[in-house]
Amino acid sequence: MAKTIQAVRGMNDILPAETAAWQHLEEALRSVVHTYGYHEIRMPLLEKTELFRRSIGEVTDIVEKEMYTFDDRNGDSLTLRPEGTASCVRACMEHGLLHNQVQRLWYAGPMFRHERPQKGRYRQFHQVGVEAFGMAGPDIDAEMIFMTARIWERLGLTGAVLQLNSLGTLQARAAYRDALVDYLLTHADALDADSRRRLDSNPLRILDSKNPDMQALLAAAPSLTEYLDTESREHFVALCALLDAAGVRYELNPRLVRGLDYYSKTVFEWVTDQLGAQGTICAGGRYDGLVEYLGGRPVPAVGFAVGLERLLGLLAAGGIELPENVPHVYLVLDGEQGSRRGMVFAEELRAALPGLRLQANCGGGSFKSQFKRADRSGASFALVIGDDEAVQQQVVFKPLRSAAAQETVLQQEIAGILGERLRLAVVT
Repeated sequence: MAKTIQAVRGMNDILPAETAAWQHLEEALRSVVHTYGYHEIRMPLLEKTELFRRSIGEVTDIVEKEMYTFDDRNGDSLTLRPEGTASCVRACMEHGLLHNQVQRLWYAGPMFRHERPQKGRYRQFHQVGVEAFGMAGPDIDAEMIFMTARIWERLGLTGAVLQLNSLGTLQARAAYRDALVDYLLTHADALDADSRRRLDSNPLRILDSKNPDMQALLAAAPSLTEYLDTESREHFVALCALLDAAGVRYELNPRLVRGLDYYSKTVFEWVTDQLGAQGTICAGGRYDGLVEYLGGRPVPAVGFAVGLERLLGLLAAGGIELPENVPHVYLVLDGEQGSRRGMVFAEELRAALPGLRLQANCGGGSFKSQFKRADRSGASFALVIGDDEAVQQQVVFKPLRSAAAQETVLQQEIAGILGERLRLAVVT
């Protein structure tokens, strides 16, 4: 017998028992970003490989090791998107959304990276990304951070810590890069292989190293704050003042960097110690250089991304109860007339109570087996229609999660009863 085919490693099925929690999380994020006036944009999963090579950088782990890249039948190199910002910028440029315009956009969906699967990190993972274009001041940076803080509040999350830093302008960053390289070259023997490889291509990423043997060396490295230009200092001070005024707590982390060359000024991360080594649940910052880097006119931009798998893990770790996708009502049917009337009656109830989740028994079965199904469904109530109830236009109403007695009522009354018990609006 042939071996059954299983999912690709690191690309997981989200099963029916889990989808209600995902829907709850997605709806919470969607509702928050909408309250700030952001509009959804949907980009394709596949992009030309050149987009990510140019935006993320040739000499990065993502491009060198992690992207799912292949040649299609026309010989074009295509890549499953490893992140959303580059795709969003490409779409805005292609459709003329950035010319003398302000845009507030968000998107959601799967991203793909060929990493070693572990808790909270998968090869297909899901993000919600938020991007704003055309605004250069610290106010939009603050709005991004306010939005993330409101998301945590909406979800009931506690314990996430906001870390904040400024990378300065591209010119200031270049000066710091030279100073950092000079320092690291004098200690080249203490660098690990990864860090030596990054010295020429992406030295700021060395500051992110988790190698314990290098932490003392990195702690003594020049600080980026010493190289900030006046404009960036003023921008950062104004941002911190806005956060202080709104009561948003933060930690200054001079080692927080975004290792891509187009990042500038504000960078931030929300981190937690409740998820083990994978502690970042949200990261963002300004990328004023990216549009120009991809061939457009200079456009100021800022954004962030939230990892949904990590967020769900944090909700579970915090003991936050997530909803289950269970019906309100299970409809038990018996007899030819009862089954025929019951299926029509179910449609009448769904029309009268638009928020009602009603599962009708299909496939027959005895009363005993149907009530077992009703109990397993998680429904709060059972409705029973047999041949007698069909003729008399009645229905048996039976609570399943309490000791209350069942009662027989007129079919025309049941919508009002369920509306009151379930707090659903009745359409008359």
